[in-house]
Formats: sequence, structure tokens, C-alpha cells
Amino acid sequence: MIIFFLARADNGVIGSDGNLPWHIPADLKRFKAMTMGKPLVMGRKTFESFPRLLKGRRHIVLTRDRDWQAEGAEVAHTPDEALAVAGAGEIAVIGGAEIFALYRDRADRIELTEVHAQPAGDAVVPGFHRDDWRETAREDHVAEGDRPAFSFVTLERR
Repeated sequence: MIIFFLARADNGVIGSDGNLPWHIPADLKRFKAMTMGKPLVMGRKTFESFPRLLKGRRHIVLTRDRDWQAEGAEVAHTPDEALAVAGAGEIAVIGGAEIFALYRDRADRIELTEVHAQPAGDAVVPGFHRDDWRETAREDHVAEGDRPAFSFVTLERR
């Protein structure tokens, strides 16, 4: 089962210059809890944006660069190879935008944090069309201080 995990602003932005354009501790806590023990499939830029390896999870990095390697990363060069490396069970696809595009038609579920803001950014993911996805859970949170309002949403493929 392929599950997307992402935080996406109302304007589609998921990143800006290799970083999240917001700081929402509850989103980070949810991400950690929901991905613990799962293999993470990500692009090279996403992997390199981490200050350190994420404990308790395998880091499968999809890159076109045949020479790239990094400590703690299991390298794959095609989407199918990354899935094979991940093995059976739930596979967490965590970005970036190019990686989400590669797996979009194969995802079974999306664990989405809708960030109710319009930040500038250079990584954008299109919305998820309601003809393809059904919302099965939603938890809304109000803005606090400089943190925008956000919603935790689960989408399942129709």
C-alpha cells in the first residue's frame, strides 16, 4: 500500500528553497507517529533537507544520479526499484513534488495536512480531485500566533 504523507498549503505549495514554509509542531508530531516503522520513499532533495536521519524509519532515496550515495540512504533509480527496495506492506511516500507526481496514480491513501495559508514557494503539488479521492477523516485546527490554521485530512482512493 502506497501512502502519501504531505503538508500542502491552499495554493499548492509544499516547500520553499528546500524547507517547509511554515512551522506546525502538531504536523511534525503526526508525521512521526504515522510513519514510524515504515519505509520512507523520497527524492534526494527531500533527504538532503533533513538535519539528520529520521529514527525508526528506512530512508529510500529515489535519484537519477547513479553516483549519489549517503550514509543511511538506500538508493533507488526508478519508481519501481524504490518500491521493490521498500518491500511489502505500507510504504510512506514523503516527497518532494516530483516524487509525488511519479506515484500519484499508484497511491492508495493520502495523509494530508492542509495548511490554510498562501505562502510563496518553489515546490508545488496539485490538488487531489474529489472524483479520484474520498475524504474519510478531517480534524480542523485554528491558527495560533504566527502559525496558520490547518486540517489533518485522510483521503482514500475511490
